[in-house]
Amino acid sequence: MSSNSSLRDIYNPPSSAWAFVPPPPPVQNASTPAPASSAMTSYQWTTRPAHNSIFDLSPSLDLSEPSSLNVPLLLRSLVASALLQYTSTALVMPLEVGKLLLQIQWIPKDAPAPSSQVHEEEEEEESFSDSTNEDDSYFADPAASHIKYPAPKPVDDQGYVIRTSVLEDGTRPEYIIPVGSMNGTWDMVKRAATFRGEGWLSLWKGLFTSCIHDVLFSNVQPLVDSLMHSVFLSSAAGLYRPPLLLPVASHVITGFILSPLDLVRTRLIAQSAMQRHRTYTGPFNALRQIIVQEGGIRSIYLHPQLLIPTILDNGLRPLLHILMPTLIAPRLGFGPHVAPDTSPIAWAFAQVLGSVASLLITLPIETVRRRLQVQTRGTAKALRTCVETRPVPYNGVVDALWHIVTEERSDLPIKRRSKATRRQADRAEENDSDDLFVEKQDGSRWLRNTGIGQLYRGMRMRLGVSVIVLLLTTFGGQQEVDGGWAEL
Repeated sequence: MSSNSSLRDIYNPPSSAWAFVPPPPPVQNASTPAPASSAMTSYQWTTRPAHNSIFDLSPSLDLSEPSSLNVPLLLRSLVASALLQYTSTALVMPLEVGKLLLQIQWIPKDAPAPSSQVHEEEEEEESFSDSTNEDDSYFADPAASHIKYPAPKPVDDQGYVIRTSVLEDGTRPEYIIPVGSMNGTWDMVKRAATFRGEGWLSLWKGLFTSCIHDVLFSNVQPLVDSLMHSVFLSSAAGLYRPPLLLPVASHVITGFILSPLDLVRTRLIAQSAMQRHRTYTGPFNALRQIIVQEGGIRSIYLHPQLLIPTILDNGLRPLLHILMPTLIAPRLGFGPHVAPDTSPIAWAFAQVLGSVASLLITLPIETVRRRLQVQTRGTAKALRTCVETRPVPYNGVVDALWHIVTEERSDLPIKRRSKATRRQADRAEENDSDDLFVEKQDGSRWLRNTGIGQLYRGMRMRLGVSVIVLLLTTFGGQQEVDGGWAEL
């Protein structure tokens, strides 16, 4: 009597990835027992790929399936990215407008108070009328009176009064914001928003140009940097630290390529928002007028008053951004080896201190660059800006720095003294007394006689942004401080 065949002899397990599976056993007679070693000696190798769950998250990673470009998804991603960039630029644009207007504003230190002569005349007329009567004035000699009348103001050939001071309200053009009433970026933002010739919408002048410039810079600079690394660095140097010159050079080249956009952006922000005093109607009109009237494309890129500030501004920023944290981090008391991986908080603090120290060098260069960008060249007419600008153009970077320091004042806001305060000051100066008012004037005299403060307009705003970046890095667990929006 023969026994039944076992199911183990005819079972064929399914093939799995990267597994040894036995081949199906040969068909044998039920009366003949199967050898036990036949299933252990013959194997076959299968190369079928196993299912990976990561392909479910991103189907484009699955190379075994034919890939196709999802055009609607790509368009939605581009539109979302553009809206995000435009919104983020619009949020910080009012502060950028206020800072730029402060940087180009010209405030000479020898500007006299225009109403002083009028007040002196009123005071002397009051004292004369109190001390005399009608009979005395009838027999008095008119030539012997001590009444001081204001000197006649100079006029031009057509009979219009010539403006002799930027503090004169009567001769100030209607499109210029009054000088001396703004001390910081936020004060300029509020003053521009409430000024009749500007308004709230003027806080977003040049928004489209700024957005395009930021998008192009953030995409072109990494491309130039990777191209320079592939050209100047061999593949064997991948384990070594790349030289410092390459990232700085990539920023300089990108800034040079996009310098016309930065010029157009500065002109659009600086010009008056009033329709009859506006020079440019938009970024394309501004670029066309600059090319036609100011020497063409060659002048936009290679004019010394534009090329030198562009190289200095775009070269010093990345250089100091890289060097300053490495110089400050070992001196914070956290040890000689401070790095973003080992001590992220200490490194973030070093980056903030480095950015503050860098502002002492980069802000004057940026201020000079903005003032040189506002100046027109060639056959173009002078730009009607919404703030006071220097009537005589600067000759270059050194000339601009020298004249800002020597001919401007820094004691802002300029407060006009009342009649009683003026009497007290004159009495104190005549008696050589140590009055509190005289001490206050002496304490601020150095600010009135120097324009160093004009080179650092917007400093407090950037210090506040640096503190915010430090707090976000410390409590947010971010190991890399974003130096892009922190450069407001």
